[in-house]
Amino acid sequence: MQYRRAVERVRMLAEACDQTRRVPAAQPFLREAYVFGDLLEGADPIDHIEAVFVLNLPPEEVTWGSQPPGTAWLVDFLELDKGGVAYYWRSFRDPVWNHVIRGPVRFWSLDGPDKGVLDALGERRLDRLRRVTAGAEEERTQVAGELEAALEHLRVVHRSYWERRWRREHRGIGRQPEHHLWEAVQGYLELLEARGE
Repeated sequence: MQYRRAVERVRMLAEACDQTRRVPAAQPFLREAYVFGDLLEGADPIDHIEAVFVLNLPPEEVTWGSQPPGTAWLVDFLELDKGGVAYYWRSFRDPVWNHVIRGPVRFWSLDGPDKGVLDALGERRLDRLRRVTAGAEEERTQVAGELEAALEHLRVVHRSYWERRWRREHRGIGRQPEHHLWEAVQGYLELLEARGE
C-alpha cells in the first residue's frame, strides 16, 4: 500500500472511531486509537497499517493476542477485517506500548481526531509526532505482568473449553471457540519469548 493511501486510511479510521461515540452506552467502549510501525518511519510502500485500539475494559479482559469481549462489532464497524490493517487491543489501564507496540502515536481520542497528527502524517513531518515510549526496565516489568495475565487467561480458556455454555458464548460472527484457544496460546507464547524464555 502506498504511503499516501495508508495515511488516508488512518484518516478514515479516525472518522470511524469518532462515530463510535454515538453508540449509546454509559461509558464509551473505545477510548483511543494509535498508529505505529512502518507508517511512522515513512516507509513507502508499506505492507499494512499497524494500529492499536484502547478499550474501556480491565486488563484481565484484554490479554495480549486475545479478541476481548465486545470487539466483534468494532472490527466490523471500523472495517478492520477488510485487510490492510494489523490491529491490536489494549486496556485503558495498561500502557499502550509493549514489546510489539513501540513508539505509538495517538491519532484519535474521545476528544476527536487529532488533526495535528493526521496533518503531520500527511505532510510526512514524522519528526514532529509525539511518540509514547518506555524505558527498558519499564518494558520488562510490563511484559512480566502481561505474561502472568496471559497465563491466567490461557488457564481459564483451557478449563472452560469443553463447557457448553462457554462454547456457546464464544461462538459467532465468524469466530469459534478454537479461535479463542489459539489466541490464548499464541499470546502467552509471544510474551514468553519476549521475556527471553
